[in-house]
Amino acid sequence: MSTQVVFKRAAATVAVLAALAASIHFVHASQAPHANGAATPAAPKAVPDTITFDANAPQWSSLKVSALAAGALPVAEPVNGRITYDENRTARVSSPIAGRVTALRAEPGDTVHRGAVLATLDAPELATAQADWRKAQADEGRKRMAYERAQALYGGEVLARKDYESAQADLAQASAETRRAAQRLSNLNAGPRDDGSFGLRAPIDGVVAERQLNPGQEVRPDLPNPLFVVTDLRHLWLVVDVPERGAGAIAAGQDVALETDAYPGVQFPARVERVGQTLDPVTHRIQVRCAVDNADLKLKPEMFARVSFLARDGAHKAVQLPNSSLFVEGRYEYVYVEVHPGTFQKRRVGIALRGHDTSYADAGLTGGERVVTEGAFLLNAEVAAHAQ
Repeated sequence: MSTQVVFKRAAATVAVLAALAASIHFVHASQAPHANGAATPAAPKAVPDTITFDANAPQWSSLKVSALAAGALPVAEPVNGRITYDENRTARVSSPIAGRVTALRAEPGDTVHRGAVLATLDAPELATAQADWRKAQADEGRKRMAYERAQALYGGEVLARKDYESAQADLAQASAETRRAAQRLSNLNAGPRDDGSFGLRAPIDGVVAERQLNPGQEVRPDLPNPLFVVTDLRHLWLVVDVPERGAGAIAAGQDVALETDAYPGVQFPARVERVGQTLDPVTHRIQVRCAVDNADLKLKPEMFARVSFLARDGAHKAVQLPNSSLFVEGRYEYVYVEVHPGTFQKRRVGIALRGHDTSYADAGLTGGERVVTEGAFLLNAEVAAHAQ
C-alpha cells in the first residue's frame, strides 16, 4: 500500500475522532450550569393542544394573559356615543342686564354654591331700576298718608266720597308701581343699593365648567353664548345614535356598558333614560339618552365612548374578550386558556356577538378564567411546531 493512501486514511481517522470529541464537549456544555449560575431555559413541554413553559422561558415576553369576567350579553354590536352635560343639572348663565365687567369671582373648575357671585358688573340700567324702586316706595308712602287722612275725613263726613275714592285709587296705583319696581330688582337678582353694581350669581350648586367672560368686557342680554356654564359633573348624559335595526331591542331602564379611550378595558355602567320617538331622516338612526353616575369624576363631557346595550333580563351571560385572543382553524374559533401556571390549553369557543375590537363568547369560557389576550397566534405556532 502506498504511503499516500496510508496518510489519507490516517487523516480521515483523526477528523472523525475530532468531531466526536467536539460533540461530547457540546453535550456536556449544554447540560452544565452557565457561568453566572443560571440554568439554561428548558424547552417547552407540549402535549396535544397543550403547552407548558418554565418560568424563565423566553416565550413569556410575547404573551399577555388576563383574567376575563362574565357579564350580560349585549343585544347588538357596540355603537359610538358621546358624553355630555346632564341638562337637568346644568345652568347656562347670561346677564339679564347690559353692563361692563369690573371683577371676576369664579374660574373654570371652581366649585360654587347657589347664589354665589360669579362676576361683578357696572350696570347703569340697574342703578336706574334701583332708583325707580326707591321713588315708588316714597310715592306709595306719601299716597298712603293721603289715603289715611281722606279716610278719617270721610268717616267724619267732612270729605266728599269722590275725593275719598280718588285717594284710595292713588294708593292702589302707587302700591302697584312699588311691586313692579321690586319685581324688576328681584328678576335681576339684585338688592336695593343705588350704586349700580350687579352681581352675576350661580343659580345652582355645581362646578364652573365654562367661562366666556373677561375683565372689562361689555355684556348684553342678547349675547348668543352664555357667560358661564355651571353643572354637576357627578351626573352626566350619554347620547347615542342607534341604527334602526337595533332600535327595537332598547327600552328605558335598560342597563348599558360604556368604554372610553382614556380608560381602555374599563367598563362604566349607565342606564337608558329616554328613547327617541322619531328617526333621523338622513341617517335613519334614533337618539337614545342614558344617565351616567360619575361620582369619581373620571368621565368628562365631550368624551367619545363605545356603548353596549345589555340584555334586559341579564340572564344570558357571556365573556367579553379582545379579538386579538381569537384565532381560526377551519370553521371554528379558539383561544388559549392558562389552566395551570405556565400551562396553556387550546380551547374552542362560541362567539355570540362580534365587535370591532372585542367579542362576546357564550360557550367554552367561564368568568374569571385567564386567557391569552396577546400572542395567541405565536403560541399556536409553537404548539404546532412541537406536535410535529
